[in-house]
Amino acid sequence: MNARVRLFVTLWFACLGSIAATLPAAAETYPSRPVRWIVGYPAGGSTDIMARLVGARLSERLGQQFVIENKVGAGGNLAAEAVVRASPDGYSLLMVGTPNAINATLYENLNFNFIRDIAPVAGFMRLPEAIVVHPSFPAKTIPEFIAYAKANPGKVNIGTPAIGTSQYVAGELFKMMAGVDMVHVPYRGEAPAVTDLLGGQVQVLFGTIAATIEHIRAGKLRALGVTTAMRSDLLPDVPTVGDFVPGYEASGWFGVGAPKNTPIAIINRLSREINAGLADPTIQLRFAELGSSVFASTPSEFGALIAEQTEKWRNVVKFAGIKPV
Repeated sequence: MNARVRLFVTLWFACLGSIAATLPAAAETYPSRPVRWIVGYPAGGSTDIMARLVGARLSERLGQQFVIENKVGAGGNLAAEAVVRASPDGYSLLMVGTPNAINATLYENLNFNFIRDIAPVAGFMRLPEAIVVHPSFPAKTIPEFIAYAKANPGKVNIGTPAIGTSQYVAGELFKMMAGVDMVHVPYRGEAPAVTDLLGGQVQVLFGTIAATIEHIRAGKLRALGVTTAMRSDLLPDVPTVGDFVPGYEASGWFGVGAPKNTPIAIINRLSREINAGLADPTIQLRFAELGSSVFASTPSEFGALIAEQTEKWRNVVKFAGIKPV
């Protein structure tokens, strides 16, 4: 953990620690009314579905409704700002994820500082990705892909859901570390990008396994490597990109955050209840069916991840000169 990340984590938990002794009875009666959980993604997508699964389990365990509110716009920044400005009482929560870590650098004029203004509660999901090509593409392995891209600079089109998504920066990280030049083709969502890959309009996609696995299994797409540090249980025969590009790792992740100054007792109770729900085999199976894996963590562990990922993607955004559109 470098100095910048250590500073982020120190500031976070110094702030939380300063209020640790306040409102000790709040956690005992919390929640006494419905809790609003703001999700910055459209209803019906895999991220929204998994938030609803976790929210339903929290409702069962805590006896109050956890109401999902979809607030879409500005790459998730509208949702984040709504929670930043909410009362720090545990009744407004945020779906926190990779885009928030990216946006901290991608958007230069945000009205909030994500690291400072959102307190980590718990992670709950990792969303692995894979480098996927059309079956007609000549490369069948990561080394062959790198060799082909270097021999054909600017001639390989890479599709992504949009600038600023985890899939997009995963591709930019690969370009940076492998030293290849590819043409970025942004789409409005992952589904149209997958459709064009199936049709051969683009040659490669850094896509979530959730969106591509059925096409991979049907032989309509070929997975060259998974972007996670370890092989995926969903694609056990597919190597990691890091096997060939040492140090490479990228994946989506999501969890729960709250406004800064939310009582630490409430944060800890939410964290315990989220982790207890994630231990349910039914939840784990449903996550696996949606192409993701359970990611349990304490507030401090989740805070360290957010800080580390914010720094990691800051370097990629700066190196690639990425700008929002």
